[in-house]
Amino acid sequence: MRILFTGGSGKAGRHAITYLAEQGHRVLNVDRVPLDMPGVETRLIDLTDAGQVYDTMLSYAGFDELEPGTGVPRFDAVVHFAAIPRILVTSDNECYRVNTLSTYNVIDAALKFGVRKIVFASSETTYGTCFADGTRKPDYLPLDEDHPTIPEDSYAMSKVVNEVTARSFQRRSGADIYGLRINNVIEPHEYAQKFPAYLADPALRLRNFFAYIDARDLGQMVDCCLRTDGLGFEVFNVSNDDHSVAETSQALIDRFYTGVDVRDVTETGTFYSNAKAKRLLGFAPRHSWRMYVEDTTRA
Repeated sequence: MRILFTGGSGKAGRHAITYLAEQGHRVLNVDRVPLDMPGVETRLIDLTDAGQVYDTMLSYAGFDELEPGTGVPRFDAVVHFAAIPRILVTSDNECYRVNTLSTYNVIDAALKFGVRKIVFASSETTYGTCFADGTRKPDYLPLDEDHPTIPEDSYAMSKVVNEVTARSFQRRSGADIYGLRINNVIEPHEYAQKFPAYLADPALRLRNFFAYIDARDLGQMVDCCLRTDGLGFEVFNVSNDDHSVAETSQALIDRFYTGVDVRDVTETGTFYSNAKAKRLLGFAPRHSWRMYVEDTTRA
């Protein structure tokens, strides 16, 4: 597929683009900063400017596409990851403005240029726990896509608005538009860098539901979305199969989730359910922190 990918220079995006390129897709990265990756060009634009978005949506992905002399090829799909990545980076209203307006512009332009597959990054924060003022417990565990999304911060609010925006565009267009409620992204080098602290103090992972998504498995998830047609509008939790600490699920429930309705959980299984992605997309995460980090807490 020929794919326009926004935000590919960021932490999650560069790993997703790497995975997509390895599957044979042609990718044009759209960002505010370049991505140093052979075979992937970057278009430097402001996604809150509709004119720049429209121009780029009908853009060459590299000089080689000039050779046939048949004009600019059309994109088969758009993957929209670009965003202010969390609160406390910009002002709250700027975070909200950039994230909502850029998403509107990208989806609007994609559909008007005939793209029928759009994948966009939503967030675990939509459930209202990650950036809450104080502690907010989920209504039930494992937490699935039917759980209420009532956040109280500008970043998560923007992601909830983006989901509503995408659903509205899908209803009018009939295109496939899939939103990914991405959990805390872990790059390969971060296992050794961060996980010893998580194993020593599980409370560090409370706001992420003790879950995570390996950046390489996130790339696979995007590819699964691109290869699956006909679902209309859907949102998917994106996580690995296990939680990110050495404690058992029951120990975590006893310590952190008293009073929460706990349904079917396994000894080390994630509290952030990825069952829907597995069922509808064939998502099959391949990585676990246990493959890369030695648990010394039980020595």
